[in-house]
Amino acid sequence: METLYYIVVLTVHLILTALQLLMLVRAILSFLPLDGGAISAFLNTVTEPVIYPMRRITERFGIGEGLPIDIPFFLTFILLSVLSAIL
Repeated sequence: METLYYIVVLTVHLILTALQLLMLVRAILSFLPLDGGAISAFLNTVTEPVIYPMRRITERFGIGEGLPIDIPFFLTFILLSVLSAIL
């Protein structure tokens, strides 16, 4: 039973780490003058479903309106970091 718990925790940790890495790559690519392309589309497709709930929350409360940075993106990244650290 302890082995199953370890496998589940390790798998969740790897998924959270992969999401953080993909979000980091997405953030870096957003600063480069690229035309979008398949990589950007893939990164948006994979990471946006994770970020979207935070977007809804911040829109509802008006958090980050008018700021030049993507607050929901950073809040989601921090939340993934905290979840990963808890595991």
